[in-house]
Amino acid sequence: MRHVSLMSATGLAATLLASPLAGEATLQKLSGSQIRAKLAGFEFTDEIHFREFYERSGRLTSTSMGRKRTGKWHVEKDQFCVEFDKEPPTKCYEVWASGKKVELRGDGVLPLQGVVELPGRK
Repeated sequence: MRHVSLMSATGLAATLLASPLAGEATLQKLSGSQIRAKLAGFEFTDEIHFREFYERSGRLTSTSMGRKRTGKWHVEKDQFCVEFDKEPPTKCYEVWASGKKVELRGDGVLPLQGVVELPGRK
C-alpha cells in the first residue's frame, strides 16, 4: 500500500513540475552592462498596447495606445532611465529579465512587463 502512495506522490510531483508555471525561469535583476546588452538595439513590447525601440545611440521611439513619442534613454547606477521629449523628468527603473521576458520596476508603480525582440517584428 505504501508503494502505491509513493508512486502517486511521485506522479503528482512530475505533473506539477511539467506545468507551465514550473517551467518559467525566475527573473534576475540586471546590472548596468547587462541592461545595455539586453535593451540597446531592441524593442520592448507587451505585443498589444505598447512598443518602445531603444536605439544604440540612446534615442527612444515609443508607440503606446496609438500615441507616438520620442525621447532618450541611458543607464545610470544599474538602472534604466528614460525621458520623453516634452515630458520631463527622467524616470529610472530596475530591469529584471529572464530570456526575452523583461520587467521594468520603479518605486511606487506596478512593474511594466513585456518582451524584447528585434525591431520590426510584429
